Amino acid sequence: MLDSNAPPPRARATGQGFLRRHAVKLVASVVITAALLYTLKKAGLQLWPPREAFDDVRWWTVPAYLGSFVFVNYFRASRWRFLVRSFADVPLRKILTASWVGFAAILMFPFRMGEVVRPYMIREKGKVSLTRATGSVVGERVVDGLYLTLMLAVALVVVPTRNPVDQRIPGLPTVTVAYVRHASFLMLGVFAAAFTTIFVFYFARGWAERMTHRTIGVVSTRLADKLASTAIKLGEGLHFLGRPKDAVPFMAETTAYWVLNALGMWFLAWGCGVVHADGTAITFGEACALMGTLGVTILIPGPPFLLGTFQAGIIAGMGMYFPEHILQGPGIAFASLLFATQFLWISVTGGLSLIGNPTAIHALDEQPRDSIAAATD
Repeated sequence: MLDSNAPPPRARATGQGFLRRHAVKLVASVVITAALLYTLKKAGLQLWPPREAFDDVRWWTVPAYLGSFVFVNYFRASRWRFLVRSFADVPLRKILTASWVGFAAILMFPFRMGEVVRPYMIREKGKVSLTRATGSVVGERVVDGLYLTLMLAVALVVVPTRNPVDQRIPGLPTVTVAYVRHASFLMLGVFAAAFTTIFVFYFARGWAERMTHRTIGVVSTRLADKLASTAIKLGEGLHFLGRPKDAVPFMAETTAYWVLNALGMWFLAWGCGVVHADGTAITFGEACALMGTLGVTILIPGPPFLLGTFQAGIIAGMGMYFPEHILQGPGIAFASLLFATQFLWISVTGGLSLIGNPTAIHALDEQPRDSIAAATD
């Protein structure tokens, strides 16, 4: 006799396939999350602060920030169409729904495993290959990383931080102001190098392949072939740069996305009572720095729901400008409300978009093991 409560065979297969394929990553994420939460708690940094931390919050600024984040999330999703349309005609509605489902998957799954969902949802045999769709996402990520770390570097140069720079950041006992500054400039170098590499492989492929074989090939010809092949595929993500009608609006919407994001964070931080030791309010330049440290932190693959990493990124940035009592009060309240608001909206848009797009569920089970090197149409 059949069990009416049992899930359909396809659903069971999908879930089992996903768990089997990513078992090591899932177990590692649990271990990392537990270790991170324990470390933060031992250092006195709470993921959800005590009630008194919210005493200075102007609560009307929270829904106002949510309203601004609606536009931030729209530009984050819609600009992808300019990368995609350089090789395929995909309707904006499909771009938005695929993006919103993908953003929710990135948020909820560990190690950024949700990145594959977006390209998988727009693939279409004979029209949109998974390789090109994935390449466009990689291109977007590299541009974002370069844009974000450049904003962060400018803020660190222009806006003075607390002195001395060797003082430790409350809640992050092993991190100093100098460490945050050095790590930020290092990440700028990493993204600049990544962008330059795929840029060269796209616009000067022959020369780049020859140089790879003359250098890496001395050690291993097979490794040189692999690196060159991967870089060429990643370089396809910059195809839009050769088309001003795509490159200009993409950069315009990317600028709108990041500037609105910084303005919203600045506004919410003010609404939470984040001030300096002398009582002056947070500045826009400091908000840009906070956005940069947060963005760099969560770009690194980590635990599901960004647990701990989100708050650590905000606190690391705030520690460069604000005293301990602000970090432990209004500062952690700001980080918590920022996280809760973003989590709410990304979950809502992702869930509503998923209702009419069951292909996103299959993406978890049917995705290639290496969505860049192995993806073929």
